[in-house]
Amino acid sequence: MIKWLDEHFEETLMVIFLVLISCVMMLQVIVRKIPFIPSLTWAEEFSRFMWIMSVFISLAYTIRKGNMLRVNVVIDLLPQNVRKVINLCVDIIVAACMALLAYHSVECLKWAAGTMLEGAKAETSPAMGWPMWWLYAVALFGFIIATLRAIQMFFIHLKNFNVRELSTLEQTQLDAKAELEAGIRAEGGK
Repeated sequence: MIKWLDEHFEETLMVIFLVLISCVMMLQVIVRKIPFIPSLTWAEEFSRFMWIMSVFISLAYTIRKGNMLRVNVVIDLLPQNVRKVINLCVDIIVAACMALLAYHSVECLKWAAGTMLEGAKAETSPAMGWPMWWLYAVALFGFIIATLRAIQMFFIHLKNFNVRELSTLEQTQLDAKAELEAGIRAEGGK
């Protein structure tokens, strides 16, 4: 179960959000074509919230899968050990940045909760009436998970420090070969 969560937690949440967006928007399209049923006033806002949630969850996913936006051309020219040290440094920097963003998300959440505690009406979304502090909580959740994933990647890179790492070109060639072989198998081995 732990291994499954490690490999699929974020992508499962993102798939759920995407399915919800797709279903709600399809329902909105269908309802707009039926003259006697009023349009769904909340569909666009709901979809926007699901997109926002998927963005914050995708931070941790990209960190864990090693798909963060990077320019590896220069790094690939360096010796293996230097590349490994750079990866470790990047992991530390990413963890620190995500932790800093999590800290500021806590501040936003405190502000939203403080406003409610002072007796002011909580800020709500216009169409659905959802409390806006939910989005602040999602941001905090996403940044905390991203911080944990960056720390996890630091230890994975540290553990595999002596294992040879493929360059971007080598990895791309392996991926292309695997896709070609999968295509050949799909066509029946022709």
